[in-house]
This record gives sequence, C-alpha cells and structure tokens, in this order.
Amino acid sequence: MLKMKLCSVAAVLVLAAAGVAAVPHDARAWWAGGYGVGVYVPPIVVAPPVVYPPPPVYAAPPVVYAPPPPVYMPGPRRVWVPPHWEGRYWVRGHWA
Repeated sequence: MLKMKLCSVAAVLVLAAAGVAAVPHDARAWWAGGYGVGVYVPPIVVAPPVVYPPPPVYAAPPVVYAPPPPVYMPGPRRVWVPPHWEGRYWVRGHWA
C-alpha cells in the first residue's frame, strides 16, 4: 500500500517536472540567469537515445571458377606434294 502511494507521488512529481520543462520560455542559458532564485540549476533535458544505422556490409565478390573461353586454332596447313617418282612407281600430285 505504501509502495503504491510512493509510486503515485513519484509519478505526479515527474509529470510536474516534465510540464515545467515543456513550458515555452526565452532561449537563455541557465548560467546567464535561467532557473532558480540565487541558485542556478541546469535544465533537465530528456532526449531519445541516438540510434546509429548499422555499418554497411561489404561482401567479397563471388569466386567463379569458369573454364577459359574456347580458343580458335585453325588446323595445320595442308601442303601440296607435286607429282613425282617413288622408285618404280609414279605418284600423282596430292595434298599431304
């Protein structure tokens, strides 16, 4: 029971402090005569936590083991062998 009363009093105090902080006023620094009577207290600033975006991910390029492109290699050049005698036999001209 006492705990509930303390929590409700604390909640009312927090709401009152938030209401005082939210009241519009001149933009003066607290050390130049801002809050308090003789005692200068800095204002309480409530801000959401700063959430930074995650760092970028640099993935390595995929490793591809592709075969080399086919190489066009023309066949060996054919040579014309002129007609000639081989021993006792006549050989006509032909492509070797």
